[in-house]
Amino acid sequence: MAREMMFAEAIAVAITEEMQRDPNVVFYGQNMAMTDRDPFVRKFGKDRVRITPISETAELGIAVGAAVSGLRPIVELYMAEFMLVAFDEVINEAPRLRYMSGGQVKVPCVFKAGFGFAAGWAGQHSNCTYGAMMGIPGLKVALPSTAADAMGLMRSAIRDDNPVVYLHHYMLTIDKGPVPDGEHIVPFGVADVKRAGTDVTIVATAWMVKKSLAAAEILAKEGISAEVVDPRTVAPLDIDTIVQSVKKTGRLVLVDQAPKEASAAAVIAGEVAERGFNYLKAPVKMVTALDTSVPYSEPMEKYVLPSEEKIVQAVKSVLAMQAAAV
Repeated sequence: MAREMMFAEAIAVAITEEMQRDPNVVFYGQNMAMTDRDPFVRKFGKDRVRITPISETAELGIAVGAAVSGLRPIVELYMAEFMLVAFDEVINEAPRLRYMSGGQVKVPCVFKAGFGFAAGWAGQHSNCTYGAMMGIPGLKVALPSTAADAMGLMRSAIRDDNPVVYLHHYMLTIDKGPVPDGEHIVPFGVADVKRAGTDVTIVATAWMVKKSLAAAEILAKEGISAEVVDPRTVAPLDIDTIVQSVKKTGRLVLVDQAPKEASAAAVIAGEVAERGFNYLKAPVKMVTALDTSVPYSEPMEKYVLPSEEKIVQAVKSVLAMQAAAV
């Protein structure tokens, strides 16, 4: 059985149930626990749910210290951009301690933040910064695209003994979807084929999965069968599932809201070139944001970011390349 949930609700349920399961899980951040009516405060009290000063460096530094001391902190950062002022903790402290201690120290903390808001939040709050975190040894990065994955990946993030950057796309916040009953867990490093197909593989992350599925519906009406693959986590990255899909379809379109040079798409393209080049019937095509900050203007924002139309055109272009080659 499954129950219908909003994306944000699924995350909140996962955190609540994990806090009930494990008394070492603590949850804190700015603008949290401001009154006794806060639902998390009412359930777990102010010892486990706390408001913090407006200092991301302090928030994340506390998390690292609490984690090595035996707690499992979840830090609510609200926006991924707020993480940037504490990047030393994110990429240089938390991920290194387990390795440098020879595995004697565990650092189980979750850095939770929204990202990619595409509704007029302009240059400083519409970014996709995960590309800078993908290649950091010891750091895991989750990008759920459905309510079920949002719940399952949050459970895995909280239970992991390594630091996890958990990024939820703002444009998915109120999306609804079925969530399995019971203790639903999604393992890290396992991609999901959201739609099966035979003509082309589309690999997309977060909100772009929704857009890619919409594009696949459009393509299906024209007799083109697109397979849509969602990596779900970009660190670790499940290249095997992607390569197997490319082996079947022979064509690959990568969709990513980040600019090309800072995208997960560029990493995936390189992996496929190394491990699946002989399967390709046409060059890989990337549909990414243009190389500019996201504008405030709605028409300009749409011009800069990927869309269903751009994905459809990219798919048709790789099909045309293969036909021309023949």
